[in-house]
Amino acid sequence: MTRPSYAALLTTLALLLATPAQAATQCGKASWYAMTSKTASGERASPNTMTAAHRTLPFGTKVRVTNQRNGRSVILRINDRGPFVKGRVIDVTKKAAAKLGFLNSGWTRVAVTSPDKKPGRRACG
Repeated sequence: MTRPSYAALLTTLALLLATPAQAATQCGKASWYAMTSKTASGERASPNTMTAAHRTLPFGTKVRVTNQRNGRSVILRINDRGPFVKGRVIDVTKKAAAKLGFLNSGWTRVAVTSPDKKPGRRACG
């Protein structure tokens, strides 16, 4: 078991201490990928893990990703950078996409929050 980085702890703390005006929810599109090369964090990517790529969150940060179309949610660990497509906020592994219920469509609208927050389907308006 690895210990979380100092930056990941600070990010989690900031999400937990955010006031309602500073909503800790990021809304947008998610897509999935199934690469097996090395991630930006240096670990080997696997489509069968519960991980994700985010542009700015520190590696090791855990987030809850909720599919806004069906309400399904999973907790993922950030281990890569991306997505690099406008309007997308997170890329998830193939396994995560299957659990979220958007494997066939390739993308869906999501809410990305701290792991302890459970937004409903309407979290993003």
